[in-house]
Amino acid sequence: MNRHLKRVSAAARNTSQSLLSGPLMLAFLPSFVLAGYWMGGEFGLALMAVGFPAALGLFALLQPMRKRLKSDVGGSGRPRKDRLSDDLGRTLEQARIDGKHTACLLLAPDDFDAIVDRYGLSVAQDVVNQLCERLSATVRARDLVSKHGERKMGVVMAPVPHLNLDIALQVAGRLQEAIEKPIILGEATIYISASIGISLDTHFREDNGSRMVEAAELALTAAQRNGPSSLRAYSPDMHKIKPGNDVMSSEIDKALEKGEILPWFQPQISTDTGLVTGFEALARWEHPERGTISPAEFLPKIQQAGKMERLGEVMLSKALEALKMWDDLGIDVPRVGVNFSPDELSNPNLIKKIEWELDKFDLTPDRLAVEILETVVATSPDDMVARNISGLSDLGCQIDLDDFGTGHASISSIRRFDIQRLKIDRSFVMKVDQDQEQQRMVSAILLMAERLDLDTLAEGVETAGEHVMLSQLGCRHVQGFGIGKPMPLAKTEAWVSEHLSKLSQPPEIRFRTG
Repeated sequence: MNRHLKRVSAAARNTSQSLLSGPLMLAFLPSFVLAGYWMGGEFGLALMAVGFPAALGLFALLQPMRKRLKSDVGGSGRPRKDRLSDDLGRTLEQARIDGKHTACLLLAPDDFDAIVDRYGLSVAQDVVNQLCERLSATVRARDLVSKHGERKMGVVMAPVPHLNLDIALQVAGRLQEAIEKPIILGEATIYISASIGISLDTHFREDNGSRMVEAAELALTAAQRNGPSSLRAYSPDMHKIKPGNDVMSSEIDKALEKGEILPWFQPQISTDTGLVTGFEALARWEHPERGTISPAEFLPKIQQAGKMERLGEVMLSKALEALKMWDDLGIDVPRVGVNFSPDELSNPNLIKKIEWELDKFDLTPDRLAVEILETVVATSPDDMVARNISGLSDLGCQIDLDDFGTGHASISSIRRFDIQRLKIDRSFVMKVDQDQEQQRMVSAILLMAERLDLDTLAEGVETAGEHVMLSQLGCRHVQGFGIGKPMPLAKTEAWVSEHLSKLSQPPEIRFRTG
């Protein structure tokens, strides 16, 4: 009953506002002018003739301003900070009164941490501000855009008569397209992708903006766990998903010892032959209650707990075990790549540990690719880290320089650490088939690698166009979601079999008719 009265009141208010600000009000002009003459003579006549139209014009000008003040700022204004719940609460209430529907879309840049590492936190926050302004220019004037925390952006859709998941996904796609346009940072051009979580008001009976925002957070978490540029819509069963911040140190210890944290494997292929040239081992946590947890959520906790070296031991042992299994199954995987943290590289006994692990699985050192972040190489003096990297190279392991282009490693440090392969960072790979500046950057890296007799691998390849362009530019290997997503060990055999069957199929030849 109360909602019905609200709806009737709102309808009456909207009708009166339309009459007062619309063209119908001009029909009353002659009556008001005659009334002015009757009450004030010629002076009243002149006052009504001039004042009444002026009052109507002022009222019309003030109406949009009043609406903007009421909603703070719409899509055409500057985005607000941390107003998402309030905006959504007001919009949701109005949608209920008018019998319409709304939705909340929560966006987060996939590369925020990489931007922070490369350019600093203030630059990363400026990037988020730029993205907010792009979103404001993309959505309708009645939609609301606001920052949500340090790295997220929220969009509240203005109430519409019909809104379903397909429409919301179309809107999300347009927002992703806006975000993926190049961003200029000084003399550098970068590309960013974003994951999006969506919550529709149809899942909620009460007018509660905070609950809808929480639902969008859950959907965003699910999207981020599925990789870059992912979209997920809220469903009630997502409540079992909990943020990684809830993970406690005691859980980490148990997870490492119980085998809950294990490597998933992402394939790497040759651009010349298409054959598998390796797998990279990437940590994933199969939590018994929360499901799969991405490294972005639990790695900071492991680092804070001082367990990075223990994680490295688990990853190395399981990765070599996987390599031995592939050998036994007759699957040709030349090597497996394992990331080594600074804590591991600082261990004086590292070389002996690697030798022991290789001997345990009867594997030669060249089957192991030691992946080291460029930032580690760029900042490490001639100490234990440098000696361990050189020692691993002397042992016969392949040394890969990870995320190349983000850590400002010099040519002398590349030679000093005896790097054998450069892994070109995803930020240079995105849109390389569309952007000539990206092509020039990758070409320069490949030319340098060729002159230094280094192998190359491009990370983050997501489209066939990027794959083809990298091959044409001369990059030897590629890796990314466009090739294959990280997968549990149990699924690698089927993936390799399917991949090889595609390579063996002859290309389809189409003939023109007519």
